[in-house]
Amino acid sequence: MAQSRGDTRARILRTAADLFQRQGYGATGLTQVLAESGAPKGSLYFHFPQGKEQLAAEAVTLAGTEMGERMAAALAAASGPADAITALGALWAQGLEDSDYRDGCPVATVALEEAGDAGPIHDACQGTYQLWLSGLVEQLRGWGMAEQEAQELADLAMSSLQGALLLARVRRDATVVHSVARRIGAIAAQGAN
Repeated sequence: MAQSRGDTRARILRTAADLFQRQGYGATGLTQVLAESGAPKGSLYFHFPQGKEQLAAEAVTLAGTEMGERMAAALAAASGPADAITALGALWAQGLEDSDYRDGCPVATVALEEAGDAGPIHDACQGTYQLWLSGLVEQLRGWGMAEQEAQELADLAMSSLQGALLLARVRRDATVVHSVARRIGAIAAQGAN
């Protein structure tokens, strides 16, 4: 049975998102994306006429949106600010452990390489982080935290967890993610009182 063009595009995009998360932008070649997705050679430029940059921007957006949905679910299930931050840490740690420490943040690897330059990849990385931060700020505000405090705490939580993910990946031990999340969660609980 023939695959539809939409299926081929989705398969290429999903494969690229996984590879960019694991390897980064520079180490991921288009030939590898095609081979691992099982897509025909000509299909990449048919679906992504601007090439690798377009593919990376869309892959970051896809992976970032998916993670944003998982983060929103974890936040919605939390009983308060401390629980919310520890739930985010647990979510990130689980992803590391499930991938045997190959996959960190779905955006960070590409962002570290490419987000410094203006363009579609930068915009995708910035948009993804803003989506995540906005969701956390909104939840913190719902628990009575002032706007400025919620924004600062969200920045602290996100940057701390991103650093903890890197350490955990290098150490091959997610303990640091949990401990950082607990510490930031304690700060969050104080801010909500």
